[in-house]
Amino acid sequence: MAKHRKRGDGSIHLRKDGRWEGRYVINRDEKGFPVTKNVLAKTKAECATKLAQLRERLREPVNDQPKPGILLSDWLNLWYQGYKKANLRPNTQMSYERRIYQHIIPALGGIQLDKLTTGDIQKFYTNLKKGGRLLRAELYGEGLSDQTVRGIHTTLHAALNYAVEEKLIFRNPSDGCKLPSSKPREMKVLTPEEIQRLLIQAREDGCYEMLLLELSTGLRRGEICALKWDDLNFKTGALRVERQVHRVQGELVVSQPKTKASNRSVILPPPVLAVLKAYKKSATTQWIFPSPVKVDSPQDPAAVRKRLSTILKRAECKHIRFHE
Repeated sequence: MAKHRKRGDGSIHLRKDGRWEGRYVINRDEKGFPVTKNVLAKTKAECATKLAQLRERLREPVNDQPKPGILLSDWLNLWYQGYKKANLRPNTQMSYERRIYQHIIPALGGIQLDKLTTGDIQKFYTNLKKGGRLLRAELYGEGLSDQTVRGIHTTLHAALNYAVEEKLIFRNPSDGCKLPSSKPREMKVLTPEEIQRLLIQAREDGCYEMLLLELSTGLRRGEICALKWDDLNFKTGALRVERQVHRVQGELVVSQPKTKASNRSVILPPPVLAVLKAYKKSATTQWIFPSPVKVDSPQDPAAVRKRLSTILKRAECKHIRFHE
């Protein structure tokens, strides 16, 4: 009979590559999924030993635990840098850092962790809705969207939940806050006349092929910028989507999509395929839409967003987001 491990001891299983892997749950993320530490070994016995050593190390008292009276800013920094950051993708790290260092800490960071109240947090969320936008307020208004405020709440709530687990506070003060509605944002759609004007203007601005592809597939801006000619099969019309372009700390990075579901193929309509086939005759790089300023590099999605905004204005179309 197989011997079952005790609850809380971690788990061991044999990988496809022949090695044994041990996993130990150290935390839960904001969605409730387990965050684990792993060990690898050639034999099951060696794996069990390594897992036990890992478990003991993690159970040892941590010397840098906050003292009573710690400020919320210090706790957020410790929680993010010490517990959260290592388990996040670079792009997700940027989202967390914007929420923590641009919004939460400037507004609430000076309050002691054990003095933070539901009222403090509720007022903070209200102010974000009224005037929390730091960039492009002239386009989107001074207040943050409901979705962005809810994202900030998710991060703060997770950090405070961990403080409860560490017995630094008795309860999570963000539990009682009233959040903005989670209903989806109303989608803006161009009329057929606007689409025609947009494509005419895009042709004049040298962006026709990209805009046509976006309108016919609905791909995200970062996905379109990451397309290579090898991704397109002209015989079948199938276009593989398996990477994205984004910025990490100012540097342009090409990476895999965030989820496996984002890896997909789309079939292009024959007219679009014909346009791209003609466009390929002048191609000098592996990228379908290369950077106009850097040799053999993809376009910057932020630059594409600005170009789209300019083309929309010139074509006298309503402002829409690229993915809409």
